[in-house]
Amino acid sequence: MTGTNIPVMLIEDDDALREATAQALALEGFAVEEFAEAGSALRRFDEDFAGVVVTDVRLPGMDGIELFERLRERDSEVQAIFTTGHGDVAMAVEAMKSGAADFFTKPYPSGALIEAVRRAAEKRALVIENRRLREALRHNATTHLLGSSDQVHRLDRLVSEVARTDIDIRIIGENGVGKSFLAKRIHDLSGRHDRPFVAIDIGVWSNGDAELLLFGRDRVEGLSRSGLIERAQGGTLLLDDADAVPPGLQGRFRALLENRTFQALGAERPRAIDIRIIAVTRSGLGEREPAEEGGQSLVDRLGGVAISVPALRERREDVAIIFRYFVSQFENQLGVQAAPLSKEDWTYLQSHGWPGNLRELRDFARAFVLGLTRLTQPITGSGMESPSLRELVLAFEKNILEDALRKTDGQIAAVQRMLSLKRKTLYDKLARHDLKPQDFRN
Repeated sequence: MTGTNIPVMLIEDDDALREATAQALALEGFAVEEFAEAGSALRRFDEDFAGVVVTDVRLPGMDGIELFERLRERDSEVQAIFTTGHGDVAMAVEAMKSGAADFFTKPYPSGALIEAVRRAAEKRALVIENRRLREALRHNATTHLLGSSDQVHRLDRLVSEVARTDIDIRIIGENGVGKSFLAKRIHDLSGRHDRPFVAIDIGVWSNGDAELLLFGRDRVEGLSRSGLIERAQGGTLLLDDADAVPPGLQGRFRALLENRTFQALGAERPRAIDIRIIAVTRSGLGEREPAEEGGQSLVDRLGGVAISVPALRERREDVAIIFRYFVSQFENQLGVQAAPLSKEDWTYLQSHGWPGNLRELRDFARAFVLGLTRLTQPITGSGMESPSLRELVLAFEKNILEDALRKTDGQIAAVQRMLSLKRKTLYDKLARHDLKPQDFRN
């Protein structure tokens, strides 16, 4: 990276040294702005600053260390380089531990400082680019509940409205309707979008070390460990399968829901935490058994806004649109083009009940792209049962073998390399499916 137009804030109260350093940086193409004290530099800085801060440690009024701390409050990824006298080396080393890019003891060679500024500028450029990409993704995100139905339009409007607030949310719906994705969508559109999104799923609830995983261990207990709740600080905590919270943990979660506090294992007192909570549940209001006789369930105590996600059978007009979206995704991922939709496939799309909702439709789209939908659809009208899992796996294996033989013109060695199979294993599979390499040779 050259220094062309990369901004550098240079804070140095020694006029002669400041002018000499600024000249050396300018000759390398950096756009240098000079300051004799820290306050003026702080007022000029914002989180869109795309360059590097070079500051002396000893300054009149606010020193360089305090300036760095104030800058980090505005932007934790600021790139700062310190220049210091011999007596301030320890302070500069501590600043390095807090994230400073480098430090130089006076007098320092200008060439070394220029290289350090160039390295820091490269890191800053990556930070700015990553932020730009994250922001673009945030603005371009979709609900993935694609379609034109009234239910989807209402859901989109509701998600956009609640995302702008900081209120807790319950998302209710059947398996596979996209509840967890919707929770992430709300987080991405919220003011917390640049903070952590931490999900707690049913695997955590049923884990024998659930308390440690969730609440962490305090330092006084020896080896400290932060829990999932603490890692969500400033962001969003998703309680997936919230109805599955074990009775033994429900009391501890009430404090989190009602007071925004949690107590790590071994800690003497609770800690406050700033999080938004989104609970995902399969059951609706009034359908849950209370956690304690005469009391509310944990999820009902959450309050906030309840969002009900419609099942796919309730918006059948959206099935074809969503199916085409999934097909496009798999065509790109698998590098293949799906065959035209057959009459049987179309009938199945329109008539099937889709009990697995979006998840089932996505699996069907994958099978369609691979040419396997005729095997995944139930056979009706003849009394025959749907194919077994073993039959589906064998059909998929045969499809892969045929595709490899076609691509290699039936050359066994090339098929071996493509599929990473031993020669005997390959021949056994070919015999099982009655596939002959010579039938694929031109």
